Amino acid sequence: MTAPESLTDPESLRERALDALTTARDRTALLTSCVEDPELTAQHSPLMSPLVWDLAHIGNQEELWLLRAVAGRDAMRPEIDGLYDAFEHPRAERPSLPLLPPAEARKYAAEVRGRALDVLEGTAFHGTRLTEAGFAFGMIAQHEQQHDETMLITHQLRRGPAALTAPDPAPVPRFTGPREVLVPGGPFTMGTSTEPWALDNERPAHRRTVPSFFIDTTPVTNAAYLAFIEDGGYGDERWWTPEGWDHVRGHGIEAPLFWRREGGQWLRRRFGVTEVVPPDEPVLHVSWYEADAYARWAGRRLPTEEEWEKAARHDPAADRSRRYPWGDADPTPEHANLGQRHLRPAPAGSYPAGESPLGVRQLIGDVWEWTSSDLAPYPGFAAFPYPEYSEVFFGPEYKVLRGGSFAVDPVACRGTFRNWDYPIRRQIFSGFRTARDAGPGSA
Repeated sequence: MTAPESLTDPESLRERALDALTTARDRTALLTSCVEDPELTAQHSPLMSPLVWDLAHIGNQEELWLLRAVAGRDAMRPEIDGLYDAFEHPRAERPSLPLLPPAEARKYAAEVRGRALDVLEGTAFHGTRLTEAGFAFGMIAQHEQQHDETMLITHQLRRGPAALTAPDPAPVPRFTGPREVLVPGGPFTMGTSTEPWALDNERPAHRRTVPSFFIDTTPVTNAAYLAFIEDGGYGDERWWTPEGWDHVRGHGIEAPLFWRREGGQWLRRRFGVTEVVPPDEPVLHVSWYEADAYARWAGRRLPTEEEWEKAARHDPAADRSRRYPWGDADPTPEHANLGQRHLRPAPAGSYPAGESPLGVRQLIGDVWEWTSSDLAPYPGFAAFPYPEYSEVFFGPEYKVLRGGSFAVDPVACRGTFRNWDYPIRRQIFSGFRTARDAGPGSA
């Protein structure tokens, strides 16, 4: 993997960090200014924080890591640290805390940012692990963009008229390429030891051997998933794990979240707008249980995390792993649907410029893709800069998602990036693609 100059040259890194921090703050400002203050302080779902909590939490984390840890400065508001500690207070409890009101939260985040930019200007990108290659600044930009995605989820959950608008992805002809692609078996390099802003769970690079397998060329579409629904998939215990069956039956789940049947057709609610479910888009807002059941119904399975990454990064001709499916260059709008540029997935088969060497499309952006794997550390894993980022989540409770979604900024999405969540989660921008084993004569 060859890193671009912007990931190695100090001044290019400084510009990259400034751009990443500015892009994140612009998105945060949009997500918190498009509704009135009562909407910011309300809790729109017990699954999510009030938007005003996310706003001040973003500022608090920036202060903790850039002003205190990197610059060694005294705390600005030490009395609020506990309020914005994500591990100290579950989301359902946060509305009852004495949170900063919207105007004060905005002022605090802006003051932190002004000081952080001064720190960025004077920091040498070497000497400590936090400052090496600007890691701390990249980490904070990623953290803010992750909360921007979280806030977008809150906007999807909130009731009322649309508060956000964005152009739709460009229309494309219906994809008529092959349904699946063969990924030859053999070793490949998984993870990274060279991506400067990669987080601890992506490290270190190591070799994995994966048998040959087939993987869907595109994510599973709404039309394909609708066939599962119409075939009685939600009412047939054969396709479900015992836990999944208990969950969908216990909660009366019969379709993806935000779908409803009306007048003989399926509708969905998307950011305050009700629309007919678009058949060619990747299915969205499905849990791991639903993705796994569909795969079983289709005679297939979810890919493992190793299979997903090999399909996304491995270049068999050069026998190396790329940063992204298309190569080592940073994403552009021609490669993938990222950055909340569009508030929906693009039709399946979009972005041919972003396909992998084997012809797999939309591995980055559009929808997070469930894998069959539990979140686990890589061989040689070392927690950094704090155990609570990854280490406390390792185990069978969490399933891995890969690839990012339309809600993810490029700074927080790469071929090695790992996301995870409970298998019941549906409010996230999650979809999937399926895989199957390759027979002995396939390789």
